[in-house]
Amino acid sequence: MHLFEKTVESEPIFDGKIIKVKKDKAELENGEIVNRELVIHPGGVCIVAVTDEDEILMVKQFRYPFQTVLTEIPAGKLEFGEDHREAGLRELKEETGAACEKFEYLGVCYPSVAYLTEKIHMYLATGLSFDKQKLDADEFLDVIRVKFEDAVKMVMNNEIPDAKTQCAILKAAKILGK
Repeated sequence: MHLFEKTVESEPIFDGKIIKVKKDKAELENGEIVNRELVIHPGGVCIVAVTDEDEILMVKQFRYPFQTVLTEIPAGKLEFGEDHREAGLRELKEETGAACEKFEYLGVCYPSVAYLTEKIHMYLATGLSFDKQKLDADEFLDVIRVKFEDAVKMVMNNEIPDAKTQCAILKAAKILGK
């Protein structure tokens, strides 16, 4: 079969709180056996929340792998099997204190296809109303508002390196005709 790899062996390496790691052996279409290393992740959800003033709610938070503060759209990790729509509405409320009248699915992105199983589901939230944030005990972030056109410029000027944020903002901009 063309463009297909068959898993012939799979060995669990690590079983953590957020990720699992396994080492597989796969048979290629030419019969050769190769090693494949996989990071298994339950996936995530992110939200482009647009205010009536045409601002995007964004969060600034420290990202440990890069040892820096990044600007991103609100997002969160799914539990294995969790409904991404419900998780998105929950994360929007927890991180920004916002609820929305309209919650439109923008699709899914695969942030790193060579070794990571994570899928990030993207949403567009409009008709926002606000209450208090409900952050997790280990979550520290600042919510900021960025004019939609400025957020697009930030993506295009490489000021936002986060892939989910780039993809979701540009998709939302296209859908909204910005």
